[in-house]
Amino acid sequence: MKNFGIREALSTLGIRKNNLGVSTGKKWYKSNGPLLESYSPVDGKLIGSVYAGDEKTFDQVVDKSTAAYKEWRKWPAPKRGEVVRQLGEALRKYKEPLGKLVSYEMGKSYQEGLGEVQEMIDICDFAVGLSRQLHGLTMHSERPLHRMYEQWHPIGVVGIISAFNFPVAVWSWNTMLAWICGDTCIWKPSEKTPLCSIACQNIVNEVFEKNGVPEGVSCIVNGNFVIGQLMAKDERVALISATGSVRMGKAVAKTVSERLGRTLLELGGNNAIIITENANIDMAIIGATFGAVGTAGQRCTSTRRLIIHKSIFEEVKNRLSKAYGQLRIGNPLDIQNHVGPLIDVQAVKTYKDALKKVKLEGGTFVVEGGVLKGKGYESGCYVKPAIAEVKNEFEIVQHETFAPILYLIRYSTLEEAIELQNGVKQGLSSAIMTTRMQDMEKFLSSEGSDCGIANVNIGTSGAEIGGAFGGEKETGGGRESGSDAWKVYMRRQTNTINYGNSLPLAQGIKFDL
Repeated sequence: MKNFGIREALSTLGIRKNNLGVSTGKKWYKSNGPLLESYSPVDGKLIGSVYAGDEKTFDQVVDKSTAAYKEWRKWPAPKRGEVVRQLGEALRKYKEPLGKLVSYEMGKSYQEGLGEVQEMIDICDFAVGLSRQLHGLTMHSERPLHRMYEQWHPIGVVGIISAFNFPVAVWSWNTMLAWICGDTCIWKPSEKTPLCSIACQNIVNEVFEKNGVPEGVSCIVNGNFVIGQLMAKDERVALISATGSVRMGKAVAKTVSERLGRTLLELGGNNAIIITENANIDMAIIGATFGAVGTAGQRCTSTRRLIIHKSIFEEVKNRLSKAYGQLRIGNPLDIQNHVGPLIDVQAVKTYKDALKKVKLEGGTFVVEGGVLKGKGYESGCYVKPAIAEVKNEFEIVQHETFAPILYLIRYSTLEEAIELQNGVKQGLSSAIMTTRMQDMEKFLSSEGSDCGIANVNIGTSGAEIGGAFGGEKETGGGRESGSDAWKVYMRRQTNTINYGNSLPLAQGIKFDL
């Protein structure tokens, strides 16, 4: 394994000081859009800048992507899968430099950066197999000498709006499946992590050029919310897959629904772990700590709430406090550190405001938070993970704060714990720590967790490619990645074939001439 320095990583990935931010594959576009400057939250230094798209270049990109779709959909799905297989191999080649860029531009630990690229590799592998399994059903017809079946066709241009916290993985969840389904993709990355998108497009271009993939199958349009609005309004974009805040998701859903388009929404989470009186506390402490402080609490699956049985509440609280005392906060490229910075100073302000609200509402801090200053913390984005004892009905607890703040809540009965767990507007990830089979099964039953993800004896954070990822309620209801999530990128068509010499009608209707 080569130890890439950040400058060497940037050079390897084709990142320059100034970069064009709009591409249809073979072509990079100049535009009059705003200049996006990417400053690392690690050290506050300028990494590079990106010339973002404007309405004119966006329109050109959609035209090119629409034209490419008409050719790409004709490629046999296994042939499209072969291209994705080669892309997976390219990502293996670039895993270290891309993982380092993810860590440096976003602020997550280098191990998490490498893990994010591994997710990209895994979804490539998943998509390759899937390219030979885009199957439909065959049904028996009520009419003699008739056959019914269903098949799936690509839907066209897919627009992808991604968030800063997973600057490459979530894009890949969508594109790899959409591509093997026969769709083309336009990516609007987060304006906070634009360089990661440039790196990904460079890797894709290298593979696509070798395989003669039509220009426009993979497109990016960097920019601010204006590009997202243009994408949501454009009737040529069949599906909008948007990851981000609930506020953003509601705006996208409203705009797209007005033109009767499709949406796939992955929005906020307010995830809880229930720790029962018979839980393995050692496992619970590890799961809760990583879930709360991993990516500095900036995952949609981050653990926000611990719902702890009253008989073990003090023990869990004390052990968590001890575990937090061992956390090392600092440069995420140093593998000895557990916690890196928040994405920017605005995120730090949100964190500080949340701490104030906890106190105003009557919460008690078990581990005090605060902003770190001094050598190594010059960017102003490093904060201390905090723990507070609260009540579930506190307004601040009801909202997702994208920061490492963990709330502790007592419960008496499992029914009460499940009610507390479900007693928020978000419904992404959930977990229970228990050694009692009845508790596990109740938590997973229809009267248990109301989230899209429900785990037993693991935390809320982290998900494998094989399972469909997504949540309910204000989380948006979307599903990405594994299982049958591929169907959202396709349209279902029911077919009936009459191979007889007469024309009987359904439901026995008579119509004789």
